[in-house]
Amino acid sequence: MPSSNPNESILTPGRLPLCVDLDGTLVKSDTLVDSVLVLARQHPRALLSIPGWLVQGKASFKQHVTNAISLDVSALPYNKPLLEFLFHQHSQGRAIYLATAADRTLADRIAAHYQIFAGVLASDGSHNLAGENKYQAFLQQFGEQFSYIGNASPDLPILTRCLEPMVANPTSGLASGLQAARIAPTQTFMDRANPAKAWLRAIRLHQWAKNVLIFLPLLLAHAWSFAHFAGSIVAFVAFGLCASATYIVNDLLDLEADRRHHRKRRRPFAAGDLSAMSGCLVVLAFLAAAAALALFLPNLVALFGLSLPQPYRFANWLLLYAITTTAYSLKLKRVVLLDVIVLSGLYTVRIIAGSGATGIEVSKWLAGFSVFFFLSLAFVKRFAELESLRLRESAPTNGRGYLISDIEQLRSFGTASAYASVVVLTLYISDLDTALYHHPGRLWLLVPVLLLWLSRLWLQASRGELDEDPVVYAITDKRSLFLGLAVAAVVLSAL
Repeated sequence: MPSSNPNESILTPGRLPLCVDLDGTLVKSDTLVDSVLVLARQHPRALLSIPGWLVQGKASFKQHVTNAISLDVSALPYNKPLLEFLFHQHSQGRAIYLATAADRTLADRIAAHYQIFAGVLASDGSHNLAGENKYQAFLQQFGEQFSYIGNASPDLPILTRCLEPMVANPTSGLASGLQAARIAPTQTFMDRANPAKAWLRAIRLHQWAKNVLIFLPLLLAHAWSFAHFAGSIVAFVAFGLCASATYIVNDLLDLEADRRHHRKRRRPFAAGDLSAMSGCLVVLAFLAAAAALALFLPNLVALFGLSLPQPYRFANWLLLYAITTTAYSLKLKRVVLLDVIVLSGLYTVRIIAGSGATGIEVSKWLAGFSVFFFLSLAFVKRFAELESLRLRESAPTNGRGYLISDIEQLRSFGTASAYASVVVLTLYISDLDTALYHHPGRLWLLVPVLLLWLSRLWLQASRGELDEDPVVYAITDKRSLFLGLAVAAVVLSAL
């Protein structure tokens, strides 16, 4: 409801009381959706109360959600050009009002954070200040002499009746409505990333590189049939879609933590470049597509003459992966040491899933190597995070339970796992089935190559030069790519 702060009517444009919408306008995201996601992270059991809150009305629902958590208003993705404009207008003595359908408690906290608002108009638990209710509040407070900044179609009736309409990141619906009404905004404040690029970042297409592990059973068994490749390719795409969906879920649940992080705050959902609701829809679509591919896989390979002994084994491993990654995002990533074991296990699951997609069994040596090798990569990821914090003299804030003082112990765990994987590789080469290779002795060249890559990985991590994700490092570092080519050359020479 309107505040009791009156304002003198001034007819000159630029001196009119300036009313600014919050969600999608001053803040690029929807604070109600953000709050529900924070609630899901901090108090998941409270989600069961949402139906009861909704029955009490939208304004009451917003109040309950706002009171249940404390959204960090300092880290919200504000529209920077608009914020600069508001500060300038405030310095010129203009009266600025925060006018939002968000709950009054949250709006007051945002107003107190910036201290440029002469008053706040917001929902109060019984009245939802949206649409016509907002316009009536403006009439009561300012008469018909006010300016307004909005962003979406519900703002159209107000923008067509105010004296100085302005927009921020306008939706296509609002832009079309203003054009139809022949109203040109006096100012437009754009702070929006390219949607296509934002979605590519959100689904983390580069992380699909991990799914190459699905092809390992096929490659190591030298099973070159088209049916085996077809099964692996379908499995690769299904895993990619499922993984992208879980990355989005992770980003949505980690909104606040990401916004406080020096690098992760630029992620599309944290930065407000993509809406959380669209993220939820993409998650459902990707999971449905992944499930369809997994169920279709046995029929596809059968068309090429391959009968899988366990037709839905791949689908079962994909389901396990989806459940585990969801549990990891919700809880397990905050359990010290268990998080790295689960993270490394998810790599191994990809290899076993590749086995399920082709019917090729995984050797004991490959399983043993993957356990130690990927455990080392999981430890180096946590080590790099702590090392980055140590160099910036910051304390961990992601709630994962690790301390800066744990760095040396993590280094010990990680390097020990790395060299254990090399030992398993040597045992594999010693026990190799010579029928697979004409020159098996040449495979011993893999040992120094792997030692060099792992040692360099940990050396760079210790120097603070490693990106927190070792996969990004592996596919972008020139020396790593060169060593990868060396591995391929050695294996090909041994065939």
